[in-house]
Amino acid sequence: RAKEIKTKLGTLLQKPDSTIDFIIPYPEKPEKPPKVQKPSPEEALQWRDSLEKLLQNPYGLASFLSFLRSEFSEENAEFWVACEDYKKTKSSVKMTEKAKKIYEEFIQTEAPKEVNIDHFTKAVTMKNLVEPSPTSFDMAQKRIFALMEKDSLPRFVRSEFYQELIK
Repeated sequence: RAKEIKTKLGTLLQKPDSTIDFIIPYPEKPEKPPKVQKPSPEEALQWRDSLEKLLQNPYGLASFLSFLRSEFSEENAEFWVACEDYKKTKSSVKMTEKAKKIYEEFIQTEAPKEVNIDHFTKAVTMKNLVEPSPTSFDMAQKRIFALMEKDSLPRFVRSEFYQELIK
């Protein structure tokens, strides 16, 4: 983030070649994301038994992420979301970029949001990244899903976040 700001400042501080550089386009009004509808208590109750249903529901995912952030343990869910996004990537160039970003953010040792995966899974994932494909992170993603299902989901179900949803 600091590097990004430094680069932008450097660009702004350069002398313009012509007056055309002074024209700053106004970005169009950003589109508001669609309102995510709160689930019915019955729907939210299903999440107790299915992490998959929870993660597939936009409101459920947002609630789960908020809960995990409150515990400072959101990296697993963020990794899962990044992998889902990665799998939808069509362009091989974009796929390579995203794979590198996911690796640097979640997999490599001392990564800012390093996920807890075993050495074997990490090694297989790194091998898969030599030639990125939609399945490059599958093993790691499955391990993290199992970890969230066993550890994070039960804590979420006992939380105030979840109890409010099922009322």
